[in-house]
Amino acid sequence: MIVYATTEGHTRDIAEFLRDEAEKEGLVAALFDATVTPPDPDEYDSVIIASSMHAGKYQLSIQDYVRANHNTLNNMKSLFMSVSLAAAADEPESWQELKEQTSQFLIETGWKPDIIEYVAGALLYTRYDFFKRFTMRLIQKRSGGDIDTSTDHVYTDWDQVRGVLPKIKALN
Repeated sequence: MIVYATTEGHTRDIAEFLRDEAEKEGLVAALFDATVTPPDPDEYDSVIIASSMHAGKYQLSIQDYVRANHNTLNNMKSLFMSVSLAAAADEPESWQELKEQTSQFLIETGWKPDIIEYVAGALLYTRYDFFKRFTMRLIQKRSGGDIDTSTDHVYTDWDQVRGVLPKIKALN
């Protein structure tokens, strides 16, 4: 089972990629958008939950789903995939903050996943409204990141995402 939440759609792209890779390996992988009330996870052997982070918080729909199902999740094989621009950074401060925010999310929801995977997200300038595009460009300019707003910048390491499957399979 793969449950995801996304803002601009990149985490959905990652979840779909993961589902497709699982199916290539002969696994049955059900994909659910957390905003559409996914089924209880107890119907599955294992679960991967993927959420993007924005402004220091994971998606509310993921928070609600995990909070409602944390007891079941804690009694099955599970992996949390945190998708963020911070995971693309080489800055120790960014990584420290990301890990603290993830820890806070897990404490607040009561979930103890077997594995936490930090995945670099994307700057999707072409999908942002004017204000967000302007703000993200300013942030990127200060940090030395990509500032060309005429195109999207995907930092996701697809081999890393593919590598999640052996990790979750090893838990079973």
